[in-house]
Amino acid sequence: MRVLGIETSCDETGVAIYDTDNGLLAHRLFSQIAMHAEYGGVVPELASRDHIRRVLPLVREVLSDAQMSMGDIQGVAYTAGPGLIGALLTGASIARSLAWGLGVPAVGVHHMEGHLLAPMLEDLPPELPFVALLVSGGHTMLVDVPRIGEYHILGESVDDAAGEAFDKTAKLMGLDYPGGPLLAKLAEQGRPGQYKFPRPMVDRPGCDFSFSGLKTFSLTTWQNSSQTPQDKADIALAFEEAVVDTLFIKCRRALEQAGRKCLVVAGGVGANRRLRARLATLNAQVSFPRLAFCTDNGAMIAYAGALRLQAGANEAAVFQARPRWSLTELNSL
Repeated sequence: MRVLGIETSCDETGVAIYDTDNGLLAHRLFSQIAMHAEYGGVVPELASRDHIRRVLPLVREVLSDAQMSMGDIQGVAYTAGPGLIGALLTGASIARSLAWGLGVPAVGVHHMEGHLLAPMLEDLPPELPFVALLVSGGHTMLVDVPRIGEYHILGESVDDAAGEAFDKTAKLMGLDYPGGPLLAKLAEQGRPGQYKFPRPMVDRPGCDFSFSGLKTFSLTTWQNSSQTPQDKADIALAFEEAVVDTLFIKCRRALEQAGRKCLVVAGGVGANRRLRARLATLNAQVSFPRLAFCTDNGAMIAYAGALRLQAGANEAAVFQARPRWSLTELNSL
């Protein structure tokens, strides 16, 4: 089955084609970072309008890359949520219209299930069951995955997600948008041990996260410093080490709690080098998607949608978006 996947949940337009026999055939991505940088963050209305401009040209490009025509598409998958409502409705309406015109089934995909399954696109995919760390700008959660579609939340952020904390801390320190990657790059110039940051919620049981306090701690530390470029790099390193250590401790705890030997890491923060190196020291098999599939992309949506379409997903020919949508509401495959 050849499935067209469309991702428009936030500020990146992703389109891909996945073949259930031959794997990923083609994928394209357009990032809106340059447009939103002027405003220091994502402007939802601008994001929606840009998705309208980008989706169909990207569809034509992936069809050309895969040496296919529109008539070769046998199913359409799109991100139905969670995400920005306008951006979601843009992708949903285009995807549903394409499916209606082609006479093929369409399925709405949970954005975080797409991230969770992204490592399955690699040559050596992780084996079920496993624990998944979903760590991005909007979500930080640990999920026990006994089978695809059956998800048990072990812990999640009670305030800012890890990626959100990275971006906000970077902004407080005067870094450009998007701040998270710039903060991580700046941390490479930091001197270890110059500042000691707390590891939030590691001294209490459970796997929940809280990162908003680290953001405040970083601001206070920066204001009380000499505010030299080296101070900024040292604080960036201390902040990053605190986030990474916290994620490491909670992942180790989640693996023990669930009795699993495999950890899957997905989401934009999964591209962080320090986090990858630290988690690699766990007494477990750790799987990451390739860097291009850590952030939002159409390939993960095409793959997740193909699995559900193959399993017989049959949704009514109406488009709907769910800006809030729990993983636990999904049906197992």
